[in-house]
Amino acid sequence: MDTHNNSCFHPTSFMLLGIPGLEHLHIWISIAFFSLFLSAFVGNYTVLLIIVMETSLHQPMYIYLTLLAFVDLILSNSTIPKLLGIFWFQYSKIDFQACLLQMFFVHASSTVESGIFLSMAYDRYVAICNPLRYSVMVTTSVIIKTGAFSILRGVLYILPLPLLLSSFHLYTSNVILHSYCEHMAVVRLACADVSFNDHLGMAVGFMVLVMDLVLIVTSYVMILRSLLRLTSDARLKAFGTCVSHVCAILCFYTPILCSSLVHRFGTSVPHHTHILLANVYLLVPPLMNPLVYGIRTKQIRARVRRFFYRADNVY
Repeated sequence: MDTHNNSCFHPTSFMLLGIPGLEHLHIWISIAFFSLFLSAFVGNYTVLLIIVMETSLHQPMYIYLTLLAFVDLILSNSTIPKLLGIFWFQYSKIDFQACLLQMFFVHASSTVESGIFLSMAYDRYVAICNPLRYSVMVTTSVIIKTGAFSILRGVLYILPLPLLLSSFHLYTSNVILHSYCEHMAVVRLACADVSFNDHLGMAVGFMVLVMDLVLIVTSYVMILRSLLRLTSDARLKAFGTCVSHVCAILCFYTPILCSSLVHRFGTSVPHHTHILLANVYLLVPPLMNPLVYGIRTKQIRARVRRFFYRADNVY
């Protein structure tokens, strides 16, 4: 349906514009995005395959990595294929229901991933602060429950957002000035009072981003206090078990924080910068997580080396 500027209408579909203002660079951006997307897909799929096939990795911490890789695959596959379709084939149309579905998967995946990082912080806290009770406090049952809670929380937090939008039948335009169906980008098009949606989105962001991050920082403050009581060698060894988690946390929360701050307070920042930042936090964590844990985890490195060694022998 064509765009209407001065009247409200019921759209059957929306039009995603990719990155407005950088149309002349779309082909080059698409090459970068495709490379990052392909690397993220291969990396996360490799981590999943290795952990599933390697029985020695069927341990609590690797269950978290399995969940993380699975969520990262959902996160990147929810947006990048459609974005590449816009860049390469100018296929910008997306059905109304498909738009809401994409919105749900993007925001729910991010929420679930935040919950997984919080659970992993608890795992590191117990491993360092209560090592003698680790096998009792961090069992497979506990991990499955915390993983299920992270998924359930993600669904319950995010599901109201597209459901509320589905009740809005009239919109001022069907053109979304974004590369994917981001919640606020769609809300701004509705012909209705969207203050509740705006407040709900901010509340969800606060509960996920701020509260999870505060709890993670608190756990690491307690970890640092425990480390200070150890000898230098034991301190270095114990902290080495946290490095991967800290790097993954920085890769996940830094782009989200930057995007949120620019979105809320960067009124003078060009619109295409907002969209680029929004895409960065969808691409960077799925790309970096398998690299961080693959490099830092000896068992995963060894399994990858064995795979390539066998491949060389075949040829």
